[in-house]
Amino acid sequence: MNITENQIEEIKELEHNIHLFKVKSPEIANNINPGEFLNIRISELAIPLLRRPFSVCDVENDSFYFMFNTMGAGTKLLALKKPGEFIDVLGPLGNGFNIEDDFDRAIIIGGGLGAAPFPFLTRLLKDKKEIITLIGGRTKKDVITYGLENISVATDDGSLGFKGNVVELLGKKLDETGNVKSKIFACGPTPMLKALKILTEQKNIECEISTECAMACGFGICQGCPIQSAADEDKFLLVCKDGPVFNSKEVIL
Repeated sequence: MNITENQIEEIKELEHNIHLFKVKSPEIANNINPGEFLNIRISELAIPLLRRPFSVCDVENDSFYFMFNTMGAGTKLLALKKPGEFIDVLGPLGNGFNIEDDFDRAIIIGGGLGAAPFPFLTRLLKDKKEIITLIGGRTKKDVITYGLENISVATDDGSLGFKGNVVELLGKKLDETGNVKSKIFACGPTPMLKALKILTEQKNIECEISTECAMACGFGICQGCPIQSAADEDKFLLVCKDGPVFNSKEVIL
């Protein structure tokens, strides 16, 4: 874990208010794993005070990419930055996806901006495993497919692809694709992850989920991002330190 000043190389607007930053940082690009995250200082001013956590979207040579939606004051300030400016980055942080398990098919599931960590994961897996990618959104405007492969889409309103949520689409796909040994990698809103946890436990499929939580320090000192352990209901894990990626059986959502 390091704090570094890193130069923004490129900025793209993928969709309305969805921004993709490319940042030069050999220290991070050469040491981060898919699913790990960075804590970024938004401004030199005292407000906003806290850093914001972002998944690494992809890695290319000595640069990393991260993606965000301009939802609040902090991300609106971040969106004003220009190529050539520098940002203060703390990371890599947390624990990412385990891609060394015994499986033949990776099923990647993203809900909305939950698609953000998966271009990097896809890059590492695509020459080794079969990949199926399922992306969900409320409408077609909420579907993000940047850097992904073999994609099927679900929208709540049916404006693109399967009409329904992405977990319902997964159930349909599992019925169609037989008994190939699969592992699921997922990121998205908590209701989606809850439904996914139920389905994968019913189907006995290994599933790792990337969870979200408000954070302060990002590395376990402040104890501000608890998630309940499934093994011991009196025990709480920390999203920043023990996660953000967990086996879905390890936590109560």
